[in-house]
Amino acid sequence: MSGVEGSQLHEDVEAWAEHYVKTCDLREKIAPPPVPARFRTNPTALRLEGPGRPPALRAARRGERTPKNEALKEPYYRARALHAFFHHELQAAELMCWAILAYADAELEFKKGLLGICLDEIRHMNLYREHIEALGSALGDFGVRDWFWKRVPACRTKLAFVSVMGLGLEAANLEYASDFAARFRAAGDETGALIQERIAKEELAHVSFATRWFMRWTGGFDFDTWANELPPPLSPWVMHGEPIAEAARLRAGMTPEFVAALRAYVPEPKGRAPVPTESE
Repeated sequence: MSGVEGSQLHEDVEAWAEHYVKTCDLREKIAPPPVPARFRTNPTALRLEGPGRPPALRAARRGERTPKNEALKEPYYRARALHAFFHHELQAAELMCWAILAYADAELEFKKGLLGICLDEIRHMNLYREHIEALGSALGDFGVRDWFWKRVPACRTKLAFVSVMGLGLEAANLEYASDFAARFRAAGDETGALIQERIAKEELAHVSFATRWFMRWTGGFDFDTWANELPPPLSPWVMHGEPIAEAARLRAGMTPEFVAALRAYVPEPKGRAPVPTESE
C-alpha cells in the first residue's frame, strides 16, 4: 500500500497502526504510509477510545438510510449505498489496527493476520471509492455512522474480538454483499455487482482467519461459547443476513452444527439489538 506524498514514516507496525486510527487526514485513510517491516518486541497494550474522523466524513442525519431496490436504479442512490459500504470497510480497517494495539500480548501470527486484513479492507475501500466517483459522487457526499466503533471496543479479550468481528460482522457480510450484488445487477450496474461479489469472496478469508483462531483458543467451534463472547446487547440474532449463506460459511470453516444453531437462534425480546447491515 503506497503512502501519500508527505506522509510520515513509522518505525514499527504499532506506531503505524496508532497513526492510522488517529489520523483525520482522509488521504491517509485511503492511502496510508508504507507499513513498517517489524512489530515491537515487548509492546504495551493500548486501547484507543475512538478514531480520528476526517472533516469530510460527517455524521449521518436521522433517517439518512440506503435507499430501497427501486431507487438503486439511480446512480446517486447507488453511490449513497456504496458510501455506507466504504465506511464499513474503513471502520473494519481501523479496528484491526485497534486490536493490534489492544491485544499487545497476542500471538505474533495473529497480529500479522490482523494487519493483512486491515490492508484488505483498505483495498476494498478504494474499490468502493472508485465506483462512487464513477457514479458522479465523492467521499463525503453522504453521512456516515461509526456503529462498529460503538460496539467492538467493548471486547475485553482477543477471543471476544474475533467472535464479534470475524465470526459476526464479517461473516454477516457473506450474506449482505451477495444480496447487494444481486440488487446492483438488477439495477443494471454490473460493475457494482462485481465489486460486491469480489468482496464477498475475499471476505471468506477473513472469516476463516477468525474461525481458525476461535478453534485454537477454545478447542472447538461451539455455538454457545461463541454467543457468550458477544458483548451485550449484541447477540447471534443480529450477526447474519437472510437467507444464511450456508455454503460460504462452511467454506470459511464453520461447522454444519454451528450454522444450524445460528439459523435456529431466537433470542428473548430484550436481547435483540439493531446492528447496521450493508443496507444502512
